Amino acid sequence: MPVIPFRPPRAPFTVQPPQQPSRRAIIVKWLRKTHGWIGLWGAVLGLLFGSTGILLNHRAVMKIPAVQAQESTVQIPLPSPAPGSPQALATWLKRSLRLEPEPGRVKAEAARPVAWGDTALVQPARWSASFTSPSGNVQAEYWVGNNFVTVKRAENNVFGTLVNLHKGVGMSVGWILLVDTLAGSIILLSLSGVVLWALTNRRRTVGIVIGAVSLLAVGGLALAAI
Repeated sequence: MPVIPFRPPRAPFTVQPPQQPSRRAIIVKWLRKTHGWIGLWGAVLGLLFGSTGILLNHRAVMKIPAVQAQESTVQIPLPSPAPGSPQALATWLKRSLRLEPEPGRVKAEAARPVAWGDTALVQPARWSASFTSPSGNVQAEYWVGNNFVTVKRAENNVFGTLVNLHKGVGMSVGWILLVDTLAGSIILLSLSGVVLWALTNRRRTVGIVIGAVSLLAVGGLALAAI
């Protein structure tokens, strides 16, 4: 009769409870989500400001001739009676030329004496007004006593319009505040990116070297230009 070996009874199967994530893992997970959502918020504006930032950075050195403006100058007869103040002149121009932007930088320079050789002359008062939008601008100049006003118009191409959007030219307070959120997003992305790298990467020496080289390059080039 065969002998059956004795086997001890198996321990009952138990389900181990999942381990609680460490505090470090929770912080990394939260930073990754925050980093992603902030990046998504600024993605569209980031593309706009990144491309126009390149054009602005090359407006003097290694110039990129992408921004173009078509300029024209006309002399418009004044109505009778002529506007009695710079603001009235700006209002009349906006209505007559059907300009959409509100008049800005309405200025009046008083008449003053000027030297012309050995003769003392009096330069008449000068009024000026500007109408600015991202797509172009209109500059008006009027010397008091003339029966016409000189109007200069500059119409930007697509790249010029995008650059003016970058600079906030002729834009409302809402646009300025929206761009402020993009600037804040870039700051938060930079800080969260550094913290994420520090928490998930053990090569601290390499990171310190890269950061130091970047800081020295920025500081050295900035100081050299001052």
